[in-house]
This record gives sequence, structure tokens and C-alpha cells, in this order.
Amino acid sequence: MATKLSGTVALVTGASSGIGAATARRLAEDGASVALVARRKDRLTELAAEIEKAGGIALVVEADITDRAQAEAAVQRTVEHFGRLDTLVNNAGLMLLGPVVGADADEWERMIAVNVQGLLYTTRAALPHLLKAAEDGPRRVADIVNISSIAGRVAWNGYGVYNLTKFGVNGFTESLRQEVTQRHVRVGVLEPGGVDTELGSHNDHKPEVREAIGTFYEQTEVLAPDDIADGVAYMVTRPRHASIGELWIMPTDQA
Repeated sequence: MATKLSGTVALVTGASSGIGAATARRLAEDGASVALVARRKDRLTELAAEIEKAGGIALVVEADITDRAQAEAAVQRTVEHFGRLDTLVNNAGLMLLGPVVGADADEWERMIAVNVQGLLYTTRAALPHLLKAAEDGPRRVADIVNISSIAGRVAWNGYGVYNLTKFGVNGFTESLRQEVTQRHVRVGVLEPGGVDTELGSHNDHKPEVREAIGTFYEQTEVLAPDDIADGVAYMVTRPRHASIGELWIMPTDQA
């Protein structure tokens, strides 16, 4: 039986864990062939086997999207293997927190490279193929979903550079949406608030950050990666003329 995304191809960055892995599974369940893009090939291979065991189709693409050549090669390999590209999910991200003064500047550079440059490189490489899919694909529409954060709308002490990257993602998404929406490439941003993934583990060596995050998790019923994956699927499986420019997914306050 045909499913909503039958005959389409999706590329998911940061697919080796968390939201990326959950999103790849979800899109495969809806019938898309999925290109799994990340640096950790062993995890991608495990995920591909899981998807294929469930009856889906997956391609492992080992790449560091902060390197423009690798990002472009990942898109090219996907198109060469499957013959097309209909959906791009820019999920790869880092959350490195701390004060602007006194924090590790190398961390900031690494986070900006992943959250901003990697997203830009992958989008730029994918866009010509998405425009083609919108013209002659099985659904006559293509999708870009950028996974951002509520930190792209609200600023907190200690989140300064992370806020910078996510505000940038949101602005880029809106600008690109205006640029291509008349050509039936739907561009949207999904902004979770409080998701339990390994994203926050990069801050485990920072006691002050760990304490702040711990308090939040104690007071809030946090989201799971599958919740965000459901949001992505909701955005890309809607009818051709229905577009979601921005979707917030917020956790529940246990109080």
C-alpha cells in the first residue's frame, strides 16, 4: 500500500543519533528512501540496518557537513544513488553553553560551523535538486525543514552564542522561504524546547551549566526525539499547497 512519501527521497543530516535518527526512521515509515548523513559511520550503518529490517530503504553517507566539499559530495551521492532529492532535513547541531567572556572560543567556532555553515553548505548543494523535484516529482512539491530551537526566539543567560546560531537559522529560513516558495519548495523551521538527547551532553563538564539544565529537567516533562520526528513528518506530509513556515514543539510543565 502506498504511503504519504512513497517515491520520494529525503536527506537527513546529523542522522547518527537523537532527533536525526528518529526523523530518518519516521520518514522511512512514511515511504521515503532516506540518505543518512553524519560523521559516525558505525551508527549510521546500524540505523540503516534497522530501517531496512523494517522494510524501508536507507543509504549511509559518511560526511562532515562543516566541510563544504563533503556537504556537496553528500548531496551528490544521494542524488546519484536514488536519482532525485525531495526533502532536506537540516538537523545536525551542537549546543555548547557558557558565558561569552571566559568560555572556550574553539567551542564557539565549532558550534557556529555545525549550526550555521553546515546548514548553509548542505542547503545550497541540495536546492537545485529540490527545485527540480518540485517541478516534476511525484508530489510536485519539495521540502526543507531546518531544526532550530526555542533558543532562536528567546535568549537566556549563558546561551549567547548558541542563541546567535539559532536566531541565524530562523532568519535564514524565513529569507529562503520567501525566495523559493513560489516555486513550490516549502521551507520551514521546527523549534523544539527541551528535548532529551545527547545534544546537552557536550556541556557535562561544565558544573554551572549542568546544574541549570538539571533544574529545568526536574521541573519539565521533556520531549523525546520521536516527538520532534513526528513534527517533521507533519510538516512534509501535508498537502501540496499547505505550508508550515514555523512550528514550535514545547514540553509540558510538570507543575
